[in-house]
Amino acid sequence: MGYAGSGAYPASYYAASAHPAPPRPALAGEVETDVCVVGAGYTGLSAGLDLAEKGYRVVALEGAKVGWGASGRNGGQIVNGLNASLETIAARYGQATADFVATVVQEGGQIIRERVARYAIACDLKDGNIFTAFTAKQMKELEEKQALWRRHGIDTFEMLDKAALRAHVASDVYLGGMLDRTGGHMHPLNLALGQAAALERLGGVIHEGTEVTGVETGAAPVVRTGAGLVRAKVVILAGNAYLGHAVPEIENRVMPFSTQMIATEPLGDRGRALLPTDMCVEDLRWILDYYRLSADGRLLFGGGTIYGGTDPADIRGKILPNLEKVFPGLKGVRADYAWSGNCALSFSRVPQMGRLGPATYYATGYSGHGVVGSHLFGRILAQAVDGDLARFDAFSRVPWLPFPGGRRFRVPYSAIGAWWYGLRDRLGV
Repeated sequence: MGYAGSGAYPASYYAASAHPAPPRPALAGEVETDVCVVGAGYTGLSAGLDLAEKGYRVVALEGAKVGWGASGRNGGQIVNGLNASLETIAARYGQATADFVATVVQEGGQIIRERVARYAIACDLKDGNIFTAFTAKQMKELEEKQALWRRHGIDTFEMLDKAALRAHVASDVYLGGMLDRTGGHMHPLNLALGQAAALERLGGVIHEGTEVTGVETGAAPVVRTGAGLVRAKVVILAGNAYLGHAVPEIENRVMPFSTQMIATEPLGDRGRALLPTDMCVEDLRWILDYYRLSADGRLLFGGGTIYGGTDPADIRGKILPNLEKVFPGLKGVRADYAWSGNCALSFSRVPQMGRLGPATYYATGYSGHGVVGSHLFGRILAQAVDGDLARFDAFSRVPWLPFPGGRRFRVPYSAIGAWWYGLRDRLGV
């Protein structure tokens, strides 16, 4: 089955606790539709659902299962913003671009909450995320971010000194942090499955186990698979890190990187004592830790970065020492689940959006901020298909920056960069 192996979900906590889903047969033969979406993760589901709500006929092709990729494996954290900061975007692309981006940095989370409410999606949605700082320099970075977002009219951040942070995170490793009550967390695979069910209730069709082998991007686009094809008025390419070789023009713009997660045994009162306000947490390091409690009281803890998208031989051995540094009282805790998954990194850390030909749209390269970015960009793609190109044009004009050395050297280049920033993390500079 190509890149997805058997197409079964990885042995993650999310897959083990996912809601039942109906069988979705593979595409066989030839079909016609208004919109063909390639990829049934957050981007494709977000765009497809918006378009189905407007009356478009939508067919989604998924190489494995709904949410099989990053959408069903991620940390489940709603963290507002893009990977690149508003300050970086202003310096690189101009103040007008930064001003525009500031108008959308919270929209992805708003879309998630809107969908959960409208379609009664059971995904354990909770409010609040916390950024933690190890050093005075990182605390200054948080203060500067708070001030910058305030200048753009966004005042949702609350600074936390060491004592105030400890009311949320029972760890002594941090100097302080910052709380965003408009962030949050949820069960990511159940969010994807809930949106897929909503799309189908509106008449959309999802074919699982249907790997795309090629896309003809002319005025009347055609999407080919191993056992059939789709003729559509419009195609949306939403495979991100798992689009494969079907569309080389997009594959070459990003680089896959993997991150790993574990889920501990249920912790009960111990877990509630560690995270008493039940918010999700991520630190400010380049190679960061991120964690939260699941609905059944497990600590879901992730981190690490491997460029090129490979999986480490021992995920538990890689992640558990990081967990124990933050929470020494959990030394020896059992990790019931361990898994890995790929994200797509753009060199600029700004997601890529554009068109291949007159009727084939794409979005990719969320660079680790895909939970909110994919929902936002899915909506912007849907607006473009429906004739409103204003926000699509604003993002598609952001220049694409190639990885130095091209495709051949993008992995070693980024690995060297990760080593350098990892060293800075360890030195606290």
